[in-house]
Amino acid sequence: MKKRTIHILIGIFLALVLVACAIGGAFYYFFMAPQFFPQQTAYVYIDRDDTADSVYVKVQEVGNVKDFHGFKWMSEYRHYPESISTGRYEILNGESVYHVFSRIWRGYQTPLNVTINSARTMRRLAGQVGRQLMIDSVEIATLMYDSAFQAKMGYTKETMPALIIPETYEMYWDISVDEFFERMQTEHKRFWNNSRQAKAKEMGLTENEVSTLASIVEEETNNNPEKPSVAGLYYNRLRIGMPLQADPTIKFALQEFGIRRILNSDLNVESPYNTYLHKGLPPGPIRIPSVVGLDAVLNYAHHNYLYMCAKEDFSGTHNFAATYREHLNNAQRYWAALNKRKITR
Repeated sequence: MKKRTIHILIGIFLALVLVACAIGGAFYYFFMAPQFFPQQTAYVYIDRDDTADSVYVKVQEVGNVKDFHGFKWMSEYRHYPESISTGRYEILNGESVYHVFSRIWRGYQTPLNVTINSARTMRRLAGQVGRQLMIDSVEIATLMYDSAFQAKMGYTKETMPALIIPETYEMYWDISVDEFFERMQTEHKRFWNNSRQAKAKEMGLTENEVSTLASIVEEETNNNPEKPSVAGLYYNRLRIGMPLQADPTIKFALQEFGIRRILNSDLNVESPYNTYLHKGLPPGPIRIPSVVGLDAVLNYAHHNYLYMCAKEDFSGTHNFAATYREHLNNAQRYWAALNKRKITR
């Protein structure tokens, strides 16, 4: 009898061990074993409109999941449908349900590199940013054109483009529109360090004026090595009180950016941006200048040129001149090249 009892107890113990092993194995399989097998590091983007079900679909599609039951069980246990966090979440090859779910549930998102390029208009900037972040481009544009917001940031509608410093920044995908502009203000202050401020002061220009001049330089040439020379030419005109007579400002005034040939009739357009009619710099930047353009102004080439004309070989560079007579010779060659190609506008 005693022997039989021992056998029964041993049997029960072994059964419990087997049950424990089965439970432990199931737990490991559903929660700790590799279940996600994307071909390369993948990212799940969870936005404001997502529900638990739509998150499940996204995670499965992006993560190439072997078994998803553990993810749903953890979701129910943690009441995930009641606390969905927006963001961009990383999924690595060979990850378990526990690691992927914990990251999403806790809101441990992975930042991304947001590239802000030099843009011709603020609306283009809004579209550019909206394509990379959760913020809608309409949200960005609405705030940018709000006069109260502009004043709060220390700008006007004319000078607002000077706020943006084109660069690649690490941000969270679900950054709010207010946080985005706060970041832009921080990066603006970082760019305008003591060295750059000293150079602007030496030139007798404010930060906004440097940005305005840089925007004209950017529209004049895409050739980076030439930009300091173009900046030096316009700065020479500013110093002696000569009108800038910059064709890009005419295009901006007309809002016709595709014009390849400025006509005499265009020079009469009434606009504060018409630098043929009005001396000095226009009210604000005619585009968002690049860092290269800004530094080209701050490190302008010292020369005696007052005139320039696009080269007749259409290389995108210019012939520079110190005298008007020399400039006319350059201009005649360029006009002849335009006529030869039948470019009238």
